Amino acid sequence: MEYKDYYKVLGVPKTATEKEIKAAYRRLARKHHPDMNPGKKDAEARFKEINEANEVLSDPEKRKRYDQMGANWSAFENAGGAGGWPGGSRVRVNVGEGTDFSDFFKTFFGGGFSGSGLEDLFGGGGARVERPGADVEHEVELTLDEVLRGATRTLNMTLAGATRRVEVKIPPGVSEGSRVRVAGEGAPGSSGAARGDLYLRVRIRPDPRFERRGEDLYTSVSVPLTTAVLGGEAQVPTLEEHKGIKIAPATPIGRVFRLRGLGLPRLEAPGERGDLFATLSVDLPHTLTKRERELFEELRGLGR
Repeated sequence: MEYKDYYKVLGVPKTATEKEIKAAYRRLARKHHPDMNPGKKDAEARFKEINEANEVLSDPEKRKRYDQMGANWSAFENAGGAGGWPGGSRVRVNVGEGTDFSDFFKTFFGGGFSGSGLEDLFGGGGARVERPGADVEHEVELTLDEVLRGATRTLNMTLAGATRRVEVKIPPGVSEGSRVRVAGEGAPGSSGAARGDLYLRVRIRPDPRFERRGEDLYTSVSVPLTTAVLGGEAQVPTLEEHKGIKIAPATPIGRVFRLRGLGLPRLEAPGERGDLFATLSVDLPHTLTKRERELFEELRGLGR
């Protein structure tokens, strides 16, 4: 029988701490949880393998005996397993419903199975295999106005046959693709283990008025030809209200005006906002009266 490397299964070194082993187990268990991979037999097999590795490495006594065996696996197997290994004894292992340990595990620990809940391999401590709940992801769509002020979403989550009503507050300043974590609102765990987490993946609804670049917003402001030539005032759209800006005489088309602090909130710096940039364009007349045409003809005659 081939030796099973539980450290390799969890992707941790043999020097890994208890905390590192627990973190690796939780990450892999959630990734390969059957609830997250319906119908995928390879994921189910991987999930069982991960649980088995954690069952051994998370317990100091079991891990100690497993490490002592190490490269001596062949001699151990030839000695007849746990019952024939010097200092060893056959230890009966009771495994709860749905748990299926490998032949390697059974050979080393002498596992018999009664289906009454997992007992401690070295004395019957009554420990059970705890499977943390899977994380759940849900997509939400926000407008730029909601990005500015923050938003609340109420979700009816049906998990494991039960419906939970979850109210989630989304902070101002989130961006496209952001994941908002709600701890403990994912799928339930087994044997009293902690629930997984809920993640809201944010999508931002396009706004015809603005282009977003980080916390900055870009828009355009159109003025009549006379305002561009003679100067005047223009109204720039913002997420709150229009803002007046002064146009100097002979302002070139394409001039960009910067309105500080009128962009979106900075998620990592509450109270701060990006800027709004407005590009000047000219609204040329589509039709001309007789008098307007005469005036333009006069300007052309002056070389203007």
